[in-house]
Amino acid sequence: MSKTKLAVIFYSTYGTNHQMAEIAAEAARAAGAEVRLLRVTETAPQAVVDGQDAWKAQAEKTSDIPEVSHDDLLWADAYLFSAPTRYGSAPSQLRAFIDTLGGLWSQGKLANKAVSAMTSASTAHGGQEATILGLYTTFMHWGAVIVAPGYTDAEIFKTGNPYGYSHTQGAPFDESVRKVIGHQAARLVDMAGKIAG
Repeated sequence: MSKTKLAVIFYSTYGTNHQMAEIAAEAARAAGAEVRLLRVTETAPQAVVDGQDAWKAQAEKTSDIPEVSHDDLLWADAYLFSAPTRYGSAPSQLRAFIDTLGGLWSQGKLANKAVSAMTSASTAHGGQEATILGLYTTFMHWGAVIVAPGYTDAEIFKTGNPYGYSHTQGAPFDESVRKVIGHQAARLVDMAGKIAG
């Protein structure tokens, strides 16, 4: 039996979602998946990025991580998206990439793929659930199979989010957080295997 192929796709301005994606990728590998860690192309003008030290540092830190392409989505059996909340929605950088996928979608090439999402915001009620649910609406249009974590692990009761892990900016990446992200990634790998089965 071949390994489940998982694309962990992230956009991260200051590093939170990059860290979440790294934790998820590690957990997915431990669950037996072949993983590609991929970043979404930055669409903000370089002058804007360079004007904020933390943003510029994060861009430099992740410059060696491949940018996600259509070929990656064709390759993968499953997708895990991680991106911050921007005014209750996914950031424009991720939406811009999604907007290029019409050709794949119209051919049914995104259908029947297992998919899940994670996000972050600066406050606990800063739009995390709206961001994840908005992404899930897009995935429903693809015909993808949404694999939310639900309350399928006791640790999730500590985060209070059955839709997908959401991180509040500045909170520590403690053992509980790692368990919740790891559980979501492992569940996605397991369900993708069953779908492909």
